[in-house]
Amino acid sequence: MKVTTMPTRTRLALATAPLALIAAAPAPAETPPAPAPATTVDAAPADAAPATPQALGPKERGNQTIASPVQEAYPAEAVGDGNTAGGYNQSRWAEDWTRYRDPAKRNDPLDRLKFIPFDANGNVYLTLSGELRFRVNQTTNPNLRDAEAQRQDITRIVGGADLHLGNHVRLFGELAHAGLAGRNLGTITPQMRNDLVVQQSFVDVTGKIAEADVGVRYGRQTFADGPNLMVVPRDNNTIFFVYNGTRAWARAKSVRVDLFDFRTTRLGVGGTGDDISERGRRFSGISGGIVLPKTLFGGSKLFLDPFLWRLRNDNATWGRTTVREERFFYGLHTLGDVGPVNLDWTVNYQGGNYNGRSIDAWLVLLAQNYRIGKSKGAPRVGFHFDYASGGGAYGTGKLRNALAPFGNNIYYSYQLYATPTNLIAFAPTFTFTPLAKLRVSAEYQLSWRDTVTDAVYRANGTAFAGTQLVAGRKIADTARLQAVYTVSPRVSLTGRYEHLMAGPALTNAGYKSSDFLAGWLSLRF
Repeated sequence: MKVTTMPTRTRLALATAPLALIAAAPAPAETPPAPAPATTVDAAPADAAPATPQALGPKERGNQTIASPVQEAYPAEAVGDGNTAGGYNQSRWAEDWTRYRDPAKRNDPLDRLKFIPFDANGNVYLTLSGELRFRVNQTTNPNLRDAEAQRQDITRIVGGADLHLGNHVRLFGELAHAGLAGRNLGTITPQMRNDLVVQQSFVDVTGKIAEADVGVRYGRQTFADGPNLMVVPRDNNTIFFVYNGTRAWARAKSVRVDLFDFRTTRLGVGGTGDDISERGRRFSGISGGIVLPKTLFGGSKLFLDPFLWRLRNDNATWGRTTVREERFFYGLHTLGDVGPVNLDWTVNYQGGNYNGRSIDAWLVLLAQNYRIGKSKGAPRVGFHFDYASGGGAYGTGKLRNALAPFGNNIYYSYQLYATPTNLIAFAPTFTFTPLAKLRVSAEYQLSWRDTVTDAVYRANGTAFAGTQLVAGRKIADTARLQAVYTVSPRVSLTGRYEHLMAGPALTNAGYKSSDFLAGWLSLRF
């Protein structure tokens, strides 16, 4: 499948065209409203800890609201468009605010911005969105070296516009700014400091064929249709991880299919004109979904998502070699609930070719927890066990190092010191709600190398230099705590703490233990 990426001016026009309509928008029509679809949302913020032990950071998938009637549409929590809580989604285009078609349901002036009609029936309407996030990170021994502590003062500012032209055509544009100051910052990436970015800019067309909801989307967009550890927009970054290309889908009552062909985005730092579609990294494939019978295991709500992906990277680095890699991902993802048990399981085999060497790698990701009690906020206890094969980066023959293409980079470490490559991890977890608006999650993770002759790898996929040369299987013990206070669905306060106790695989190569502390305020409309 060939993807033709948008010229910069075209992408910028798509992003700003909906924004330009704001000033010209007429007052909302106060005619009798059409019935809005029922909406069920949680009161937790998007940054809240997940119910499953996928990570103590944001759970970047699941249960968004869609406009199609439940009896005719694929279940909303499994369509692969990210998590919606309190009405808000990390990908703002996945939100449904059509209930504000009815003026009586608008409780404050910001509600009016979620549904600005341009005709009497409200079929052509504009939804505005925005976010402010003020955050401070403090890290001792940055990069696990004996060094002065690092402080990051981080600001995220995002503004978006979602223009619906009837029931079948939609334009979405989103601009973002990333501010970064502090002390001992080290290498600064464009995801953390950036004057202005066209974060998303796309057009999609939707309709119905037989009993299936179908659609196609073209442009710059977030993508989260897969296991949390393999494909998410990465909310921990200030600027999201986004793709350029085409996505198409078909969703019936109990089965769905999603096709995509993307190139990743390489960000500049000077404005909207220096962000390009990388021709050297192409990500394409198919993700599916099947609603399993509710009678399984005496009553359940489970989904089986098979996937087949291809990642081509012209500059893949393993060991001392940087060459072209073509990697295929063959996987099954199972998620959902069986009574009080919530589970999220993935089994993934990876094949392909790296500089003439065959790839032979495995990922097994098993997260589950048990709800103690029947209430929605009841405590949950659980664990996650993860196996990511390793070996071959510094040798010959088969490359056995597993890879998570674009996953949740804080899953194993808030300090970004681990990734599912050459890794075995086990972590008991506990989540509870001591107060009505306060949710606390705790985790103690033990991690080892799968192969001691290969390196320990950071979240960005690079190796800790020298770790492939030293003895020691144990990587680290990591204690983590997160608390989220939900002031309102729009406002939340989050605190995180992590202590990483370096094991022999790190200390034998001269690396140190480290502490991480962060807090931030998120405001959305």
